[in-house]
Amino acid sequence: MSNACVVDVSAQLVALADPTRRSIYELIREAPSSVRELTDHLPISQPAVSQHLKMLRAAGLVTSVPDGARRIYSVDPAGVAQLRAWIDALWDDVLDNFTEAARKEHDQ
Repeated sequence: MSNACVVDVSAQLVALADPTRRSIYELIREAPSSVRELTDHLPISQPAVSQHLKMLRAAGLVTSVPDGARRIYSVDPAGVAQLRAWIDALWDDVLDNFTEAARKEHDQ
């Protein structure tokens, strides 16, 4: 009955477990941004923002493109799609279990 999802989203979950990285991710989700632009919205240093971005990139949640001397970070649709597939599989399992429980209740 389980829709076992073989997608490994450990890196995405670990990356988003940190509140600062979630804040950075949300800012990037609102608008692609440079490290400097992100730093302007956060109470942490530019090197700290860069370290958090490094982890978000390693997790496949953000990507960057060069723009002159800076890099512009944006959401990586592929990493988000993996995370969504995993969450959808969890939800499918919940719905399957609910359907099975309802059938058993109806059959009694």
